[in-house]
Amino acid sequence: MGIEYDGSAFHGWQIQNDRRTVQHELERAVAEVADHAVRVHCAGRTDAGVHALEQVVHFDTEARRSERSWVLGTNVNLPPDVSVLWACPVSSEFHARFCAVARHYLYRILVRPTRPSLLRDRVVWTRRTFDPEPMQCAAADLVGRHDFSSFRALGCQAKSPVRRVHYVRLEQRGEVLELRIGADGFLHHMVRNIAGVLMAIGQGDKPASWVRELLRLRDRRLGGGTAPPQGLYFLHVDYPEGFGLPQYVSNTLGIGIGQPNDRVTSMAPPEIQGILEKRECRTW
Repeated sequence: MGIEYDGSAFHGWQIQNDRRTVQHELERAVAEVADHAVRVHCAGRTDAGVHALEQVVHFDTEARRSERSWVLGTNVNLPPDVSVLWACPVSSEFHARFCAVARHYLYRILVRPTRPSLLRDRVVWTRRTFDPEPMQCAAADLVGRHDFSSFRALGCQAKSPVRRVHYVRLEQRGEVLELRIGADGFLHHMVRNIAGVLMAIGQGDKPASWVRELLRLRDRRLGGGTAPPQGLYFLHVDYPEGFGLPQYVSNTLGIGIGQPNDRVTSMAPPEIQGILEKRECRTW
């Protein structure tokens, strides 16, 4: 399934006792259609306040329903801030997390003198302007395979801090500065920590060379602040073509990240697209 959600009122993706989470709401709704309890696995867990335009999930079931019935039936049982975009059967080898070859995130920053009301839970707001040139220079240093220890949460449980970042892009859309980043995987708080570092550089608090220094130091305690969650969006995730997923990325909120049935790997630079298409899936 492809899932869209507004993370404002959720305590993140993962089920927690006495907390409202996306996973809990989705499992409850899918169970109504399947007529049995299900465990839903996602491509990438999101924190409290973080949104998703196309999260991908899978679950095991012996129930026989049409793709339309899975979508409409689940949506009927979901709250307004979660919606199923599509559903399709997959082979038993598929796993939403372990078969992913790349993930893509967006971070949105509103730059204007007054605080927002309509976008208050959709962007991070700042009065201070940014100089894009040092931000672009610093962002380029993030691309490639690196140890991102300085950009992971102190409580991150990942076994390895090494990740390969495929691209980092900065785009100005009116009053909103957008940071887009794609990688083979992300550490806990990695995107928000990168956003915090680039914001400090763009506002002149740190030099562009700070990114290289943090990569060299490999110490989160020496890194920058963690940017707030409300500006962060899980955009989409790439899988090998063999699974035939009907993925798309919509133009929700005017973000402008694609149209239905677009090849989702097209967001990556040309030299990366071949890698995404050729990598093999790991099964769980």
